[in-house]
Amino acid sequence: MLRTFVAVFPPPEVQEALFKAARHLPTSRDFRLVSQAKIHLTLKFLGDVAEDDLDSVKQALEPIHERHEPFEVSTSGFGAFPSEKKARILWAGVGEGSEYLRAVAEDVEILLEPAGFERENRPYTPHLTLGRTRTRPTKLDIPETSPPTLRFAVSGVELVESTPGKNGVNYSMLANYPFNSP
Repeated sequence: MLRTFVAVFPPPEVQEALFKAARHLPTSRDFRLVSQAKIHLTLKFLGDVAEDDLDSVKQALEPIHERHEPFEVSTSGFGAFPSEKKARILWAGVGEGSEYLRAVAEDVEILLEPAGFERENRPYTPHLTLGRTRTRPTKLDIPETSPPTLRFAVSGVELVESTPGKNGVNYSMLANYPFNSP
């Protein structure tokens, strides 16, 4: 079984800037920060997929590149799930371009449903997970000065495998689906 998800990875300079900004939050010590290279936008978590079913997942996602053109997104400050008062997950939000990410996430849902993946019940909220609490929920103190707005291009999606390792999880790309250029 392969633990998989569909995602968009920002360029390394955006990952680095987000990681540094998260590290400088007053409450960052309460969170186990995600390593810089693993910061991404999850479009759909698939969970465990049998190796025999991997080809059908890859094929199901193939039309995604024809349905979208590259677009830009921008980050929009920090937040937390389920709330800033009882934070378990620290994230950077997405402002500009979030409607395009929602459309891509919806298409991923539509394409994978015939392959046996249930649609998500919750509405898609684009965010980049930056950390998780070390123990229990904590109050997230977000300074008045939010991190700078970071812009980056989304030019496709990736099917990714997540495997546990000595130093946390490791990601490896299983398939890449670049969007059609206009």
